[in-house]
This record gives sequence, C-alpha cells and structure tokens, in this order.
Amino acid sequence: MVNMIETKNLTKIYSDFTAVSNLNLNIKKGRIYGFLGPNGAGKSTTMKMFLGLTKPTSGSFQIDGMSYPNDRMRVLRKIGSFIESPAFYGNLSGEENLDIIRKILGLPKSSVSDSLKTVGLYEHRKRLAKKYSLGMKQRLGLAGALLGHPPILILDEPTNGLDPAGIHEIRTLIRSLPHKYDCTVLVSSHLLSEIELMADDIGILNHGRLLFEGTLSELKQYAKDSGLPIDNLEDTFLAMIEEDNLKRGSKR
Repeated sequence: MVNMIETKNLTKIYSDFTAVSNLNLNIKKGRIYGFLGPNGAGKSTTMKMFLGLTKPTSGSFQIDGMSYPNDRMRVLRKIGSFIESPAFYGNLSGEENLDIIRKILGLPKSSVSDSLKTVGLYEHRKRLAKKYSLGMKQRLGLAGALLGHPPILILDEPTNGLDPAGIHEIRTLIRSLPHKYDCTVLVSSHLLSEIELMADDIGILNHGRLLFEGTLSELKQYAKDSGLPIDNLEDTFLAMIEEDNLKRGSKR
C-alpha cells in the first residue's frame, strides 16, 4: 500500500529540548492514522512541521510523493488542517468565516455549502460564529479543513472539549471521510477509546520517539508478546509509556 506521508529521521530541536527525535512514520493512503502520545510527546510539533508552521532541524518528509521544502506550496494545497482550537471572526457568520478561507484557496463558492452540509452546520450557516456552541465551533473548524475535499486531513484533537454526543458525531464523521472523499486522515487525540473506534493504524510517541507503528491488531500482538495489557488501547498505551519512561530513567 502506498504511503501518503512518510518521514525519514525527522527531528525538531528547540534550544536544549528535543521535541521530535529521528521520527520514521509511514502513513498509508486512504486510511485513518491515530497519532498518540502524552502531553509534550511531539505530536503537535510533527503536525506543524507537515504544515510548514515550523522547520525541521534535520531529517525529511514526503507528502504524496512531494518533498519539503522544495514542494512546500504544492504540499499545502493538498492538506486540510485542524490544529488545536480553531479561531473564527465572532462577528461573522459560519458561512462568512468559511468564505474567507475559500477565497484564499481559490475554490468555487459551492465548496462552502458542501463543507457545511458535510459537518451538519448548513442550517446554522447564517448564525454568528460567536453564538456557536463549542461543538458547533469544532464542526466549523472541520468544515474549514474539508473545503475543496483535500486528499490529506491533519486533525489535532478534533473532539477536544466536546460532550459524549458531540464526540460521537465527530468520530462518525471522521470515520466516513476516507470512503466519502478518498482521503487520508492523520488524527491525534487524548481520548484513546475514540481512536480505538476510529483509526485503522496507530503511531505511539513518547519524548519525541516512535514506540510503535502498525494496525490495532498488530499493536495487540506486540503488547501480548511484550507482556503488556491487551484488554483495551488505553491500558496498552499507558503500560507502553510507563515502560519506556522506566527505561529512559534507568539510562540517565
């Protein structure tokens, strides 16, 4: 299967802190890749490198066969992103906020309606963004990422702050995207039970290093062979992080 995103020893160092260390990811085309790790593991930094928001210190990455930084603008045209909490102009409607993005991207007017319908906000398109609930704002952020149906979606904590009903809605929506739009999704979340229901493949980071990459069934087999819990993703994840932290502590 073809890799849509591939990194080779990707590294980001801030002063004396290594945020991402020799990262080798293989994100397959048309799949949902769950990107996991505790706070400060390097997930957001990696995503920001993919979006050109911060430069790698060393290493490289390719997106859809194109390399950074040579093909930076071509790469960015292929990516829809949702990084942290999306910001909107409160005194503009949801529709008007998306229209600003649409004009920047040079997309047809119909793309705004398409995105709003996809995330279930079309009937609220005329409402001011400042009057949107948190869940509606998250969906508006996803609508912005979906404008023009990009082949790659990078979503950082898209269910952050939502109630269980909102989380279910966003998860169901994300799960439908690869089939509906023939796209590849890289999604991070602290809600491991949701990633377990959503993702095809998993990458687990700790202190900027990749501990595991593969399918959920491969993760379960890896955990079983390593004597780690296999009942659910959360237990496996926590045990892997604890084991790695102990190993790192013993090396100091």
